Amino acid sequence: MTTRIGVIGLGAIAVEHLGAYQKNPLADLVAVCDVDVERAKARAEQFAVPKVTGDVAELLSDPDVDAVSVCVPNTLHAPIAEAALRAGKDVLVEKPMTVTVAEAERLVRAVEETGKALQVGYVRRFAPNALVAKRFLDAGEFGDVYAARATLLRAAGNPGGWFGDVELSGGGPLIDLGVHIIDLCWYLMGMPKAVSASGATFSPLGARDNIQNLSRYRAQSAARPNTVEDYATAQIRFENGAVLNVDTSFSLHGRNEIGVRIHGDKGGAEIEPELLMVTERHDTLLHVQPQIDSLGFDFKVGFANQIDHFLRICRGEIPADATAEQGLEMARILTAIYESAERGAEVAITR
Repeated sequence: MTTRIGVIGLGAIAVEHLGAYQKNPLADLVAVCDVDVERAKARAEQFAVPKVTGDVAELLSDPDVDAVSVCVPNTLHAPIAEAALRAGKDVLVEKPMTVTVAEAERLVRAVEETGKALQVGYVRRFAPNALVAKRFLDAGEFGDVYAARATLLRAAGNPGGWFGDVELSGGGPLIDLGVHIIDLCWYLMGMPKAVSASGATFSPLGARDNIQNLSRYRAQSAARPNTVEDYATAQIRFENGAVLNVDTSFSLHGRNEIGVRIHGDKGGAEIEPELLMVTERHDTLLHVQPQIDSLGFDFKVGFANQIDHFLRICRGEIPADATAEQGLEMARILTAIYESAERGAEVAITR
């Protein structure tokens, strides 16, 4: 028996959801929804989806829809995800789950009250390099992880559209890019409780639309608002004494860079840009590189794995793992970083 899927919001990331569902035998794509009905019709034709609407309520009231992917701008994640849960649908919501702690708390309650599943779209957890690293971590190969560093820098990478509009995005590179690498580090650290954050944000460069001769990702919207930060940096402290350092940017005088690194008392690992494990044996330092198809983040495989995982959740075969509670912890962390940047002081994370 297949799970009947609806996809809400049909921008670029939705194409990845649609493609992965289409290829998965456990899924049946039955409906799509977007405020731009013409775009919805085009996506429906592209992926052979029978039902098209511009009304979220219409899709959520459809008894032929079992579960939904929510792929709308960030500030719309929470209300649509909650409405879907309360309409009896399981939900895969794109990251960040919410842009405020209060919204995240409401989603946690909605999951508890409805008994439906919510999975946050932390796709990097499902790429082979992360899965391999997690298996080694779970086996105790790296011991206690006490430090991590998450870096994702773009020199001229503000996509524009809603990504640059704080009223729709909730923030800039920290909430768009940083959320992925913060989550991956935190996940591999064992998801300890965050107790404080010290952060800073800067906005001296803007969208850098003056830059020529350089191809870069652009949002489908032609609008180019820029009310978000260019660059964010932070240190997050956890109750077990571990720390996570974060650097992320849309605009920066520097090189494009990604790095996800964890350090334990028995060994460590670089997950991005390529999986590499570091340990010691017989008083000798060792660099160990697994022989796997993709040492870096394999986007297509990660999405396929994430969608398959979500469908198994919908079928009741496994519980959600990127849960609403974990989305709430991320909301607390991101909120504390932005508050710290505004205040110029470390901020305690309270519950």
